[in-house]
Amino acid sequence: MFKLGSFEQEKKDIVEMETGDAYRMAMETLLKWVETNTERNKTRVFFTGMSPSHGRSSEWGGDTDGNCYNQTSPIEDPSYWGFGSQYRKDAHTSIYKNQWKPLTPEQLANPVHYADCTHWCLPGLQDTWNELLYAKLLHL
Repeated sequence: MFKLGSFEQEKKDIVEMETGDAYRMAMETLLKWVETNTERNKTRVFFTGMSPSHGRSSEWGGDTDGNCYNQTSPIEDPSYWGFGSQYRKDAHTSIYKNQWKPLTPEQLANPVHYADCTHWCLPGLQDTWNELLYAKLLHL
């Protein structure tokens, strides 16, 4: 569900639609703005999403005390909304990321409390998008 109209308008029309359709509409609006308000030869535009959280597996029908740890498939339900509507609960680094300080054996034994269920959620291998962006920035 989203609202049509601008922030300045007092009355807004509320429209219900599938999450994918709303996302597509938002991306098309963003692209239209970029095309209208930037000069292609002088401007580089990078899009980044937020770091979604999948800390409560009960949101997608899992255990009430679970999180992203051991999730191996995306959320398939098109009506899923959650806190940020990201479907890639399976794409978190969990306990396997490179930590500032390595997790202790006790922490590794309790991934529900120590899994990183906030970062990434991008399709593909973790860090791939960062590496591609870094390479692009170096070779502009």
